[in-house]
Amino acid sequence: MMNVHDQGEGMFGRGVKQFNSGQFFEAHETWEEIWLAAQEPERTFLQGIIQVSAAFHHYQRGNRAGAHSLLEAGLNKLDRFPAAHRGIQLDELRAAGKRWVAELAGGRSPGNEQFPHIRPAPES
Repeated sequence: MMNVHDQGEGMFGRGVKQFNSGQFFEAHETWEEIWLAAQEPERTFLQGIIQVSAAFHHYQRGNRAGAHSLLEAGLNKLDRFPAAHRGIQLDELRAAGKRWVAELAGGRSPGNEQFPHIRPAPES
């Protein structure tokens, strides 16, 4: 029988795949299911990554202001976590997100082909 933690890990991975394929709304929904049952500090991490995903969904729909504010909020939450967290290269995602924030703040549009990807953290 699968416990809640194992189910959460599988769902987290599904959300990563959705995010990496540009299905940002779907990733947001998948991660939100895990977030609902999560405890701190993981709850904050999940909220941050959900906000990042929602930001890119807003961008896809033409809402650059919403994308900018959600991206900043999500990155602020993710800044509390180490470079690698939950098996992903969080530092790489944060760096890409910060480049997006700078582009959007400068009135530029990075474009759909520039969406970041979540990569696995190297095994330690």
